[in-house]
Amino acid sequence: MKPLKYLAGYSANITEQVQTLISTHKLAELLLKKYPITHDIRTDKALYSYTVDIKNHFLRQSSPLSKVIYDDKIDVLHQALGLHTFVSRVQGGNLKAKNEIRIGSVFKTAPLGFLKMIVVHELAHIREKQHNKAFYNLCQHMEADYHQLEFDMRLYLTYLDLVGQLY
Repeated sequence: MKPLKYLAGYSANITEQVQTLISTHKLAELLLKKYPITHDIRTDKALYSYTVDIKNHFLRQSSPLSKVIYDDKIDVLHQALGLHTFVSRVQGGNLKAKNEIRIGSVFKTAPLGFLKMIVVHELAHIREKQHNKAFYNLCQHMEADYHQLEFDMRLYLTYLDLVGQLY
C-alpha cells in the first residue's frame, strides 16, 4: 500500500483506520457525507473578497492584504497548500509593507471548510510567523473546528493523491 504522506505525523492507530477506509473504498463516502458540496469561490477576486472579510472580522488591526490569489504553481506534494509572503520595500522616504497570500489551486474545487481552513492558516501568519502554540490558538480563534478541518483536508488530499477528483 502507498504511504500516506499527508498523515505522516499521525499515530499508527489513525493511519491504520485511514488505510482501512481506503482499502474498503469508504474514504470517498466519508468525505462526501461530511462535505457534500464544494464552494463557488472560483476567481481570484472572489477569493480576495472572502479572505479580506475574514481578516477584517478577526484581524482588523493587522496590515492590509495587497494580493490574494489561487496559485497553480504551489505544489501540494512538495511545498505547501498556501503561502503567506511579507515584503518590505523602501519607496522614497517611506517603508512600504505588502502582505500577499497564495492558495493552492487544488482548493478551487474543494469544500468551503477546507478553503476556510487554509485561508485562516495563512491569515494567522500575519500575526504569528512560526507554527507555535500562539499560532494555532489564533487559527482556532478564527475557525473553531480548525484542527478537525485540517485533519479532514489531509484525508481529502490523500484521496486526491490515490484516486483523483472527488467532486
